[in-house]
Amino acid sequence: MLKLALFFLVVSLVAGLFGFGGISSVAAGMAKILFFIGIVLFVVFLVLALIAGSAVLK
Repeated sequence: MLKLALFFLVVSLVAGLFGFGGISSVAAGMAKILFFIGIVLFVVFLVLALIAGSAVLK
């Protein structure tokens, strides 16, 4: 997920460099959305792993 966000970030930077403002803003928006989805998934799976790990230790 974060690799895809990085890809959209690079596409946005290259498009902005060449003057394609619309494509650049859409790609930057997608990169931002995918980044935050990746962070939320990371936190959810981290909490689940901590809960499962504490259940195994009991």
